[in-house]
Amino acid sequence: MKKYLPALILITLGIAARFLPHPANFAPIGAIAIFSGLYLPKKWAIVLPLAAMFFSDIFIGFYAWPIMLSVYGSLIIMALIGLAVRKNKKLSTILGGTILGSVIFYLVTNGAVWAFGSLYAHNLAGLLQSYIMAIPFFRNSLLGDLFYTGALVGVYELSLALLYREKKAVATVQ
Repeated sequence: MKKYLPALILITLGIAARFLPHPANFAPIGAIAIFSGLYLPKKWAIVLPLAAMFFSDIFIGFYAWPIMLSVYGSLIIMALIGLAVRKNKKLSTILGGTILGSVIFYLVTNGAVWAFGSLYAHNLAGLLQSYIMAIPFFRNSLLGDLFYTGALVGVYELSLALLYREKKAVATVQ
């Protein structure tokens, strides 16, 4: 468990950031899903972002269950993307996986808003309108996912490098 402590600390900070004032959809939860897939055991990679979302939703507020399921399902997909990227973890795959996760989240959740909500006509024009109207939210989600994934991965990798360097220095002295 000690091995995962830095990851858990970073994720806790990420969850806390959901409660701070921020532009709409510029939140750490998608990045937490990607990060969890990259670094945590498979079981935790999927459970942790869902738990983070659920516990923060308790305080922020619940909404229509079909739309909530699309959000939670999209977070599972993002964690699975992180697990896939883990096998070939480098800047380009992390960046690509983060962008892919953001796009999937946008498509699935806004499709659900159209399908299960009453804001848009239930025809092709209504679906297109739902996607067009959500572009500002997508921009913020994408920027938030890129920012928070970069911050989480960067800090975690830096902490691992510093720990490795410290252990190597101690071993050399002994």
